[in-house]
Amino acid sequence: MYGDRVHEAVLEAGEKESGITIHYVNGEYDSGDIIFQASCPIELSDTPQTVAAKVHALEYKYYPVVVEDLLQQFLAIAQN
Repeated sequence: MYGDRVHEAVLEAGEKESGITIHYVNGEYDSGDIIFQASCPIELSDTPQTVAAKVHALEYKYYPVVVEDLLQQFLAIAQN
């Protein structure tokens, strides 16, 4: 499940928060080791679109930071 269906399911389940998981990719869908997670609160007034906006804000904030951190780790390993 992905996209708006996820946000709809979060609201239908009455969840109090949603968020992102950044993980390594392997041969199975969404099953790689977790690198980073962040969450955002879900309000009673939220819609699938507002949840999507909150989740996208987390992605925009954290993906560059996580990628930069991973690159620095790999560079440090490569230099040793």
